[in-house]
Amino acid sequence: MAQGWTAFLVEGDITRYPGSAIVNAANSALAGGGGVDGAIHRAAGPELSEACRRIGGCPTGEARVTPGFRLPARYVIHAVGPIWRGGGHDEARLLASAYRSSLDQAEALAVPDVAFPALSIGAYGYPAGEATRIALSTVFGYPRRHLELVTFVVFSPTVRRIYRETARELGWPLKEVSDFDEIPLPSQPR
Repeated sequence: MAQGWTAFLVEGDITRYPGSAIVNAANSALAGGGGVDGAIHRAAGPELSEACRRIGGCPTGEARVTPGFRLPARYVIHAVGPIWRGGGHDEARLLASAYRSSLDQAEALAVPDVAFPALSIGAYGYPAGEATRIALSTVFGYPRRHLELVTFVVFSPTVRRIYRETARELGWPLKEVSDFDEIPLPSQPR
């Protein structure tokens, strides 16, 4: 299943990703917030908030697209992961759906690459080990057409270690790099 994917893991600031599209760990109002969401909104500029306002929100488990505005990435895919409530409220299905919906959006855009943050980990409280397993299983199992490369951008050494160990355990190739410059991004006209 993982054959054909090129996947990278980097600890860093997703707003600096120089590829085609980044995924935002958005809230359902698409209103900007803390963590990754706030950083993306600040880096993209006020035009991003206005574009999100026009969309009018996004249900948990789905994703919506805006331009990247002032970001290096051309597009932002706003994915709404679930808030962790102990595991008995359909969180696993909703988290997998947020990743799949993001990949569907990337395919609809016909982009060759996309970068993901660790959806629902952090402020939404999803246990990192379980969330990572869902992220990797969903992405590596996705039947892609245009996508050639995916990058997982994590915010801490602990989450980086969890991604590394989970990928190794599942037998999926995840190349660790220390900077975005080490990722051979596919070329795409802007």
